[in-house]
Amino acid sequence: MTQIDNILISRCQTGDKDAFRQLVERCQRMVFSVALKMLADEDEAKDAMQETFLRVWLNISKYDSRRSFTTWLYAIVSRLCLDRLKGRTRIIALPEDEAVLRHYASADGQHDLENREWVAIVRLLAEKLSPKQRLVFTLSQLEGLSSQEVEEATGFTAKQVKSNLYAARQTIRERLMKMGYE
Repeated sequence: MTQIDNILISRCQTGDKDAFRQLVERCQRMVFSVALKMLADEDEAKDAMQETFLRVWLNISKYDSRRSFTTWLYAIVSRLCLDRLKGRTRIIALPEDEAVLRHYASADGQHDLENREWVAIVRLLAEKLSPKQRLVFTLSQLEGLSSQEVEEATGFTAKQVKSNLYAARQTIRERLMKMGYE
């Protein structure tokens, strides 16, 4: 984070609620994005985002400024999402989810996906992934974190990150091939 962000974090650590509001405004899209891709449910992602920021507020005094703040934030939202996934059954893709993926894959140019479209695509592709595979795939492939950042955010070893990412890619590749994509 930049110098101003470190100042903002320092203000949060002293209990400055306005600084915390600014921090939430800057980071809420990132947190919601991870939660939505992990949980494939917009309402549950909103709940996870709120719980994440509640935990940040309660634990900001423990934040070590030598670490990346965003990595610390990814760790919090990742753990929350994993806990939520452990408590429920597997995601089941709906028939219309495949239509959303086909439309997205056939569209020319790049466009932003709506939340409901992300949910449909994640439900479809992540249907057979374990929660750990989904987490590593989401952080690495969908959020663009480096392997080291994924290790720091998840607490997994390099070997665990690589093996979960490999398994996730293989499962998704097989799923896409069954749908007629190469």
